[in-house]
Amino acid sequence: MALFAYKALESGGAPAEGRIEAGGRQEAIRQLEERGMTILRLEETAKEGNAATGAAPAARTWSFTSARVSFDALEDFTRSLSSLLTATVPLSRALTILYKEASNPAAAAKWKELHGLVIDGVPLAAAMARSPEVFPRVYTAMVESGEAGGFLDVVLGQIADFQAREKEIRAKVLSAMMYPAVLLVMATAAIIFLMVFFIPRFQTLFEGFNAALPLITQIIIGASNAIRTYGLYTAAALGAAIYFGRHWFSIDANRRKWEAVLLRLPVVGPLAAKLALARFCRMLGTLLCAGVPLMNGLHVARRSLGYQTLIDLIADSTDRVSKGETLAAALAGCRALFPGSTLEMISVAEESGRLDKELLRIAETTETTLDRNLKTAVTLAEPLLLFLIAGFIGLIFIGMVIPIFSLQDHIK
Repeated sequence: MALFAYKALESGGAPAEGRIEAGGRQEAIRQLEERGMTILRLEETAKEGNAATGAAPAARTWSFTSARVSFDALEDFTRSLSSLLTATVPLSRALTILYKEASNPAAAAKWKELHGLVIDGVPLAAAMARSPEVFPRVYTAMVESGEAGGFLDVVLGQIADFQAREKEIRAKVLSAMMYPAVLLVMATAAIIFLMVFFIPRFQTLFEGFNAALPLITQIIIGASNAIRTYGLYTAAALGAAIYFGRHWFSIDANRRKWEAVLLRLPVVGPLAAKLALARFCRMLGTLLCAGVPLMNGLHVARRSLGYQTLIDLIADSTDRVSKGETLAAALAGCRALFPGSTLEMISVAEESGRLDKELLRIAETTETTLDRNLKTAVTLAEPLLLFLIAGFIGLIFIGMVIPIFSLQDHIK
């Protein structure tokens, strides 16, 4: 049996503290909850016997479960926690409510472990930082700002709004890319079917006449033989390339190189830059609306860009702001991300004292433009993809039909 010291609120709201003996931490929590208490802090202490013998209590370790918590579950948790804190519900009690009401087992386990850390005296942001697979760095940075400023409920509400907007943008991107992706997969499957099952039948026919085949037909038959012979090896090599590619991207220097190339691509680059600009402006505007100081907001907002090369650019601008420059002047060196018109709007907003609202307006405008550009790009890509697929399949068909007319002359 272990001895736990606790601080809690009784059912009537009166503070209470004392000690309780239990077989483990969860049992101690259960006993206190059965008494109708809301736990504020619970720490394991040494028993008198242990103190006399010099034995120290076993160190407690915390390990978050590896089960994945969905984006929707995190959004619901954030908004519900914000609502409970706004209603002046204590943080520990709010976390208790959330883990008991969670419908997803992985989320329930995560919120329960988070509650355990908080009642041990760990700040909420620090507790979340121990689970980066659930709480992104920008999320914990915003929570840390809210805790330091005393407006955690407001910041959580802003995070929930930001998450909802991010979800909407992600849904638009996935919706726009769904048709081309399905089309490409079906076309690839059709071409593989032709190469593996259709062309070998013609190959047997052509070999029976022992006639010379056109060059295009020889190339198609050679490709068919290569796919049937080395197809499995090619798939294995592709899987290995994906695996080592992920390891390559995990290296910071390599990821920076890839990001630099990606941002220079003709169509993809401008779309990625607009998305990063919208996220930065929305995040910074959200933080400023919540009362976070500009410098703290910049440190948090730059993490939302998603590209390390752009984060480096904003880091230099953050240093310039700390030295007294205006935000617009400091961001002038990031022309790859901030066009001249955007900088001018930020400058005017700073002078008029409405920077937070202007940043949110810029984010809305940029997202609208991004949505329009994305739809235009997909609209142009669909017929181009159809043309390439039809041309490739048509080339295969022509390459297999031409020898048939030659064989008729050979038979005569």
